Amino acid sequence: MLAGHLWVFAGEIEEVTGNPQPGDLVDVSSATGRFCGRGLFNPHSKIRVRLLTFRDEAIDEPFWMGRLTQALALRQRVVTDTTASRLVYGEGDFLPGLIVDRYADLLVMQALALGMDRRKEWLGLMLTKLTGAKAIYLRHDAGSRTLEGLPIMKGFLAGEHATTVEISEGKARFLVDVEHGQKTGWFCDQRENRQAAASLAPGAEVLEVFCHTGAFGIQAARHGAQTILGLDSSAEALAMARRHADLNGLASICRYQEADAFRELPKLERKGARYDLVILDPPAFAKSGRAAPQALAGYKEINLRAMRLLRPGGFLVTCSCSHHVSEPHLWQTILQAARDAKKQVRVIEARSQARDHPGLAAMPETRYLKCFILQVF
Repeated sequence: MLAGHLWVFAGEIEEVTGNPQPGDLVDVSSATGRFCGRGLFNPHSKIRVRLLTFRDEAIDEPFWMGRLTQALALRQRVVTDTTASRLVYGEGDFLPGLIVDRYADLLVMQALALGMDRRKEWLGLMLTKLTGAKAIYLRHDAGSRTLEGLPIMKGFLAGEHATTVEISEGKARFLVDVEHGQKTGWFCDQRENRQAAASLAPGAEVLEVFCHTGAFGIQAARHGAQTILGLDSSAEALAMARRHADLNGLASICRYQEADAFRELPKLERKGARYDLVILDPPAFAKSGRAAPQALAGYKEINLRAMRLLRPGGFLVTCSCSHHVSEPHLWQTILQAARDAKKQVRVIEARSQARDHPGLAAMPETRYLKCFILQVF
């Protein structure tokens, strides 16, 4: 905490004085009585206090308005050429437990901590005032809410709006289903990585593995890829990917196949299929630290298979959103895959999440996405 971490865990607290109620503001002090910070209290969570400030200042309406204004000002500086972005990234914006995404004129909010949940109505009022959004939809169905003693639910907090929204990323158009889609409906965190991958696509035959709704492949196709083959195990996601191909006039270029990647990649290799660009964007393989070894085995397998499917000099874009798999461990796993595949690899870029997901330096938890762009020989 003294280094700027915003969480105070139950095991770090010697005593609680007074009678603070769940969601109340509390002060955190050292053993000598020195003021350390002020935050939101939850006696039911392992994270007992989520700090809002290290200063002795009032947590009032001007404070909240100031934090939201600061978050929106950053997006105005770092986000361009899209109608979808993350406006508030929890701890990364010094608003722990609050997520807000914007899709055109609809906001989607996740209050993942009890203190933020108690204040969601007037936070919503401030957000509509600051953004001019027509409605706010709550995606309070994240499992982490149960750890805070909060109910699981979805629905509108304010206003009315269709729950499927069209957005743009550059010249590409996509549909966001905020009611049924993963997370808040879209993965804004990969936006800049999609553009980086697409820059390698002109004239390429592309394999998009774990394609979900096809965002990487659509961007690649719009940048001149010859063909796209997208693989995913979800029929619903693939149906949306096909809609995206139609929406962008790319149905003749993009083909999608329902398949388990771990089974399909060896089949493609045996058939002699080869590609100029392979994109790996799997879901989180490790939901906990204990799952990390098994997750790394999975990452090794898909990266090895992808390298074997590349033509000499082809490019591999390989991602991991597993917080419990560190970048050094992922990199070592990729090197092992290259060795076993008998391939030479050089690094073009090592990337992370988009700039509207700022990582707080004192909180490694806020930086989770890894993306390597590699050339394989």
